[in-house]
Amino acid sequence: MAMDTLHSNSKIVGVNGFGRIGKLTLWHHVGRKFFDNIIVNIGRQPGSSMQDIAHYVERDSTYGWLHSYLHGHSAEPVITDVDEDSGSMRVDGVNVRFLRSHRNPAEIGWHDHGVRLVVDTTGRFLDPELEPDHPEGALRGHFEAGAEKVIVSAPFKLKDKGTSGPQEAVTTVMGINENDYDPRRHKVISNASCTTTCLAHMMKPLINAFGPKKIMSASMATVHAATGSQEVLDRLPKTGKTDLRKNRSIMNNIILTTTGAANALRLVIPEMEEIAFIAESVRIPVTTGSLIILVVNFQEELSGPFITRDTINDIFHAAASENHKGYLHYTNKQNVSCDIIGLPRVATVIEGYETHTRTAEATIDLQKVPGIEKEVLANSQNKIIRVPVTQAVIYGWYDNEMGSYVNILGDRTVSIAENM
Repeated sequence: MAMDTLHSNSKIVGVNGFGRIGKLTLWHHVGRKFFDNIIVNIGRQPGSSMQDIAHYVERDSTYGWLHSYLHGHSAEPVITDVDEDSGSMRVDGVNVRFLRSHRNPAEIGWHDHGVRLVVDTTGRFLDPELEPDHPEGALRGHFEAGAEKVIVSAPFKLKDKGTSGPQEAVTTVMGINENDYDPRRHKVISNASCTTTCLAHMMKPLINAFGPKKIMSASMATVHAATGSQEVLDRLPKTGKTDLRKNRSIMNNIILTTTGAANALRLVIPEMEEIAFIAESVRIPVTTGSLIILVVNFQEELSGPFITRDTINDIFHAAASENHKGYLHYTNKQNVSCDIIGLPRVATVIEGYETHTRTAEATIDLQKVPGIEKEVLANSQNKIIRVPVTQAVIYGWYDNEMGSYVNILGDRTVSIAENM
């Protein structure tokens, strides 16, 4: 599949990295058929031949065989024309070439393959401010190599945390703020994370229904499947690492860790700046299928009906019905994590069966509330007031690999390609 065989009107996408997200991104676009040619940069020679790459592409421990995933259980294998010299193969009729020489984005040579749009799935290059010649590689290196736009399959991580990032960078979640992307200005686009995507589709309907002022605080914990950053068996931590738990076996442990979902959520839903919010994460030994447990505290009106379980479920049921892209689902059925795996383009599945609310009175000492003038306090007969507060617990499922994240990443990629 040499460059001279590519038609000038071919639709081409580059994928940098071939781990979980990179491989499943290939599966998505092979099935979608929007791109005629896919160029995957691995940056090294896996195994001993192209046949080993084909073996990896063809089967998956979570999602099964590629041909069955694409066409059903009776389908025949879809990988043909594996060519060692060119590093190419045809996958269900789509031309795929694998680059096996360079890991530094600046050295990949996208221009030699007609690649203008790159999806970086490595998880290594996350700072859009680093110069392209950074010795460890940088996102901006893709531009030196010929790309015009880069989509990152993770939240940005800025070395200078005091800045908001360059003007040419933007974070979007499809179905929430995808229109914040300006094709004339933005060159680097973060697709946030699987957890942020799920969480955004849980918070946005509540903010739309009640407004941020009524939401006193919120917190979430994601019960998250294992990822490639964790160890199969216990190992010594690498030099300088301080989180000792990530080096413990994920096969038989529940492991406390962190998530950047709270910070990323503020980028895609600005109203979150007005809400006290905290996010935590727990890793468990499953390959995919994760859960967000969202706890929201609402300040109730002194008169009128209080927020109930039915109120919350009605909001999500209506939002799911109005979400024409299907990113938000609502169900009253009882699910387990395996039921969510592979659902197409579902950012979150709200399990209404388990929604709970509880209304009680919170005691507030006005003398400890900042901003109240002393004269007001002196003239107030009651220094202690009681305010009705409703706490709601909401459960949202998501397939953190293919179903929820990669498919929506694919939507983001195609939407950007269509405007190039």
